[in-house]
Amino acid sequence: MKFGFTTTTFRQIKDIEKIVLLAKEAEIDCIEWGADVHIRDTEAAKKAKALCDKHNIEISSYASYYRAGSNNKEEWKKICLIADTLGAKSIRIWLGRKDSEKTDEETYQKILTDIKNMCAVADEYSLIVCPECHDNTYNNNTDAFLRIHKDAECENFRTYFQSRYKKLNYDLDRIERTFPHTETVHISFSELRREQFPKYDPTYIDKLIDKLKKMQFDGNVLLEYTYIWGRYGIPSCMIKDIKKLKEKFSYQ
Repeated sequence: MKFGFTTTTFRQIKDIEKIVLLAKEAEIDCIEWGADVHIRDTEAAKKAKALCDKHNIEISSYASYYRAGSNNKEEWKKICLIADTLGAKSIRIWLGRKDSEKTDEETYQKILTDIKNMCAVADEYSLIVCPECHDNTYNNNTDAFLRIHKDAECENFRTYFQSRYKKLNYDLDRIERTFPHTETVHISFSELRREQFPKYDPTYIDKLIDKLKKMQFDGNVLLEYTYIWGRYGIPSCMIKDIKKLKEKFSYQ
């Protein structure tokens, strides 16, 4: 199991080297580099890979924000090349632009066709295609993902898991039913600072981790939250959060 964070946490920091040094300070295993700010071309990818190699940090994935259904083949080839240059193992995407309940059949077929083409290109680079688990996309519920996963019939098409911290039974069921296809878990975990935890259940994350441990999850666990103190270096709370996650996921 690898523990790390996604660089969307560090949008305030433009310096790639500083992010890698923060990762080293937090003793993480891997980084998911994002296309939103930091890695937009192969030159940036080369720099990030060299820095990560220097500090023995793996690159788990490339957060491309490409929306399946766009059918932009040239853009997707560029994304795969950047991910390959990074040495990433997977590419994070979004499935369409609407919840599955609001996606008509014609749009679904466009998304499905794009996914098949995307997976074929990604396979040339030995990359996995992973949609984020998110509202306002087709991957907004368990049944929707299982349907498109079955219809796609692509071995390198998997998924992320990310809770919204509002429906525990749904989250536990999703973990169980999508477990064979789950590549990465995103955890919004920041000492209960985000408003949803006190509002619902402060032990919510612990319950999800217990479920993942029971299922013997062995993929990537990425920390994600708003990095309020980005300009001043890594806050002590993030170091504690990474340590806490490792302790909670311990199978010993």
